Formats: sequence, structure tokens, C-alpha cells
Amino acid sequence: MAEIAALTMVRDDLFFLRSWLGHYGRLLGRENCYIVNHGRGEAVAALAEGCNIIGIPGTHHKNFDMKRWRLLNNVVMGLRSYYDHVIVGDVDELVVLDPDAEGDLKSYLNAMPIRRVLTPLGLEVIHRIDLEHEPITDAILGPRMHVRPAPHYSKPCIVSVGTKIARGGHFTQYEKLHTPDHLYLLHLKFCDFEIYSEAMNRRNAVTKAIGAGVKEASIGRHWFAEARGEDRAVFETFADLEMQDDFVMGPLRRKMHRTWKPRGETGFWQFDRPDYAIQYRLPDRFRGLI
Repeated sequence: MAEIAALTMVRDDLFFLRSWLGHYGRLLGRENCYIVNHGRGEAVAALAEGCNIIGIPGTHHKNFDMKRWRLLNNVVMGLRSYYDHVIVGDVDELVVLDPDAEGDLKSYLNAMPIRRVLTPLGLEVIHRIDLEHEPITDAILGPRMHVRPAPHYSKPCIVSVGTKIARGGHFTQYEKLHTPDHLYLLHLKFCDFEIYSEAMNRRNAVTKAIGAGVKEASIGRHWFAEARGEDRAVFETFADLEMQDDFVMGPLRRKMHRTWKPRGETGFWQFDRPDYAIQYRLPDRFRGLI
């Protein structure tokens, strides 16, 4: 039976960490979950009890994202010496298996060949504030059942081969593209209006403390107040996305394969990441999955 680990880095995002732990802790066992505790937060350590916690200093730095992925990249390569598959990503990203497939995520990966990188299809869970009035108290899928395609989050995040991962986790130097039909990466940033606003307030405070602008810092643009916009307006635009009649993801995966190519001279590989102005309602089989 394959050994599978999950790895993330977190600072204060307790809502997302709770979901991450509930998902991977249940499927893989907390003993196979690795959490980099940025700032050695006591609340993070308490919530992640039973996991492997790596505490690091919490000093703010303009090259935060570069340093973060340098660490995660090397931890993944180290864990690969002991695990068959390592799932790595941000704390608000969860790899899920379509319930139409047999078994669960662990048994699915157990049956997968190793020495490759798997790229789940990225879907962003969106809070339709005009339709979904129920608060999230336990499961996310149920109160929230709408998603939009997110090629930016179709990340090569399941690693079972020695390779280099780019900053942000968006690219690797593995030259083949494997996109199993039943695997998805759910990005949860927009799953709840109130949670989004609270998280953005924390991230804006970090970039303010650093004191560097968007162009000077190796931090995602979305962390900066000037790129934030008005929160409610962001969520209201979700209603304008064209609703699709069927949950059919084959065309999106085929687009990834058609546009697969080297990323310049970097050694990394990529596919096109267009903006899709569409949305889907998840089939009821996904309800309660996370």
C-alpha cells in the first residue's frame, strides 16, 4: 500500500486549516500531515495536534512567497524519500476525488503509478451571496455548491518523482502532463464572504507591515490592499458568470493538454490559463465532501 503525505504552510488562517485538517487528517491520518507553522502560532499548533508541525520564525519579508516555496519545495523532495505521493499546496486548496469514482482519495492514489506528477483540475468554490444564505458551520460543500473553472489552480500538486516546483506551486520541471479524470483541486478563497474579508484584512496587514509595493515584493498581488477592490462587489460579480447546464470537465482538461509546452527557457512546463466567464453547480454527490 502506498504511503501518502500532505504538506502545507499556514499563519493564522484557522478556518482554512480546520478544513485542511478535516480533509487530509481523515483520509491520510494526522501522522501523515505536515504543517509549517509560520510564526509558531499557538492556535495553529493546538488545532494541528497529532500532525507533524514545523515551527519557523514569523518575521515579515518582501520575498515571503519566494522563501515559502523554497522551503516547501525542499520539504517535498525530502518527504519523497519516505512517501510514494506528497500532496503540497496552500492551506485553502484541497485535492478531492469525484464521488463518482470508486473508493476515496487515498485508495485512488494507492492505485496510481508513481514517478510522476499529477495535476488535478482547478475549481474555485464561490459564494453566491444572492442565492446561498446559509452560513458555513461544518461542511463547506452543501452551504456552497457553485464553482468556476480556475486554470491558475490546476496545480501539479501531487508529486511522486524528483522534480523542482516553481514559486506558487503552479509549475514543475516534470515534462509530462497527467490530469486524472476524477481529481479536482478546490480553491476555497471565495467560499464565504465574511471569511474572505477577514482573511484579506490579515493579508493586507502583512503587506503593510513589510512596507514594499507590489513590484518590489515576491508576494501574490492579491495580498495588497490596492489590488483588493470592494469585497461585496467582487462577490456580486459571481452572479454574472454564465451558468453551465452540465458538470462536464473533459473539454477543460483537453485544453490543458492541447496547450502543454515548455515555459520559455526556465525548465518548467505549463499550459494556457485563460479566464473562463462561466460557472457550474456541483452535482449533489459532492455535498459534504469537504
